[in-house]
Amino acid sequence: MSMRPYTPEWLSMPVAYVAEVALAVDAVEWWDDPFDPRDATILLVSGAALVWDEESGWRHGRFLSGEKGVRTVLADPRYLGGGVLPKPADVPVLQAMGGSHLRPHYRSFRDYGDGLDERLATYTIPAIV
Repeated sequence: MSMRPYTPEWLSMPVAYVAEVALAVDAVEWWDDPFDPRDATILLVSGAALVWDEESGWRHGRFLSGEKGVRTVLADPRYLGGGVLPKPADVPVLQAMGGSHLRPHYRSFRDYGDGLDERLATYTIPAIV
């Protein structure tokens, strides 16, 4: 991957992946927050939220606060496992399994060139029909 970190294109790389996950769950709204680590929040119909970051993957919990540019706060967060980038269709399955309070650390946001960006680049914004 030749994309330089912190360029606008690099910062927005997770957007297509998160959009696919948002389609796989009962998403009300979602946003990305692309900075150290790159992360995103998906608000769910139930009042819970899913939060992804490039170090520990997905976690879920009751949404307390957050917005674009402000870190999301969850009550009783549980990490879903499945790696930093599970397939979008697997995220609701992992969520239903409950998760763990233990935070996995799959990588550092400073691990440029470890293959994550190449995997993110395989996702495209889903067409809304």
